[in-house]
Amino acid sequence: MTGGNAIRGMRLGSGTISGDVERGESAPRQRVEYWCDNGHRVEPSFAADARVPEIWECTQCGLPAGRDRENPPSPKRNEPYKSHLAYVKERRSDADGMELLDEALSRLRDRRGRSER
Repeated sequence: MTGGNAIRGMRLGSGTISGDVERGESAPRQRVEYWCDNGHRVEPSFAADARVPEIWECTQCGLPAGRDRENPPSPKRNEPYKSHLAYVKERRSDADGMELLDEALSRLRDRRGRSER
């Protein structure tokens, strides 16, 4: 007993039944090899007339990969997280810090001394 559905059982859009004729020819492609520092090979596909990038990310380890197998690009250097205090210490010496601390403490003592009177 069919409900009048003529395309019952077909997977629309996933097969080669009628879709390839409507889509037309695919653009000519080129495959390019890239090599990372760990020796992994990545081979993405580009359009034949596209500009091929010099560096591509390795899909296995995430390192940058180059087209020269013998000389792959070196990994990016990640700077460790710096706290606010680390940045302050870069700008100020210990003597400067002690001077600022003494000034702040003397102002605090002056305010407390006035409020107690």
